[in-house]
Amino acid sequence: MTTNTAIEITGLTKSFGDNAVLKGVDLRVREGTIHALLGSNGAGKTTLVRILSTLLLADGGEARVCGRDVSTEPARVRESISLTGQFAAVDEVLTGRENLVLVAQLRHVADPGGIAEDLLARFDLTEAGARRVATYSGGMRRRLDIAMSLVGNPRVLFLDEPTTGLDPQSRLEVWRTVRELARQGTTLLLTTQHLDEAEELADAIAILHEGSIIVDGTLDELKALLPPAKVEYVQKQPTLEDIFLTLVGHTSPAGSDQ
Repeated sequence: MTTNTAIEITGLTKSFGDNAVLKGVDLRVREGTIHALLGSNGAGKTTLVRILSTLLLADGGEARVCGRDVSTEPARVRESISLTGQFAAVDEVLTGRENLVLVAQLRHVADPGGIAEDLLARFDLTEAGARRVATYSGGMRRRLDIAMSLVGNPRVLFLDEPTTGLDPQSRLEVWRTVRELARQGTTLLLTTQHLDEAEELADAIAILHEGSIIVDGTLDELKALLPPAKVEYVQKQPTLEDIFLTLVGHTSPAGSDQ
């Protein structure tokens, strides 16, 4: 984790017709960190990610990724980033290995086969690499999707609600993958509606509301915005997620690797 800035956004605006979605967004994301972006449906999270990943032009303001302006230097920005959307962008007809080789070839990376094997091993998919993706579980598909995003070693990875539609076990698999990427130095901007996901993963949390970032800081800093907690005796009951994960023989989020 460093103090260098990987993503810098100042006064970013975007409207669709009369609907102002972003109304002057300011945000800084440090290199090698997981920065969560929270917001309700329609808050503008995906719009912001699309602008940062050069898929959409902003109306005003400035956004820089790895020091490059997303509007004037989109090609240079794309050299440093990758994007994983809300649904796994994998070809179910191909095998896991073939998906990775295809992406490596499209990115003109040397030794596509070797890169595919390395990523299959890194994401614990070696045994499944020769199987068609149609046979994969939701968690395996998402891990493959993230692996495909890492072809070419991007410095910044945008994860737009990566656990949408996943079961609890698959969700934990994705969480472990995200933590490992940050440990290895990748900067991750994670959009999510799941508050527990942000608590589990993020080094910093920003809340996007009505087109603006209304708060941005660590979890402890956000907690400090509320009155001090009262100490009371409460009998803690297991959550449904605790029960499910215990019964199927998997670790609950509270006991997951930090």
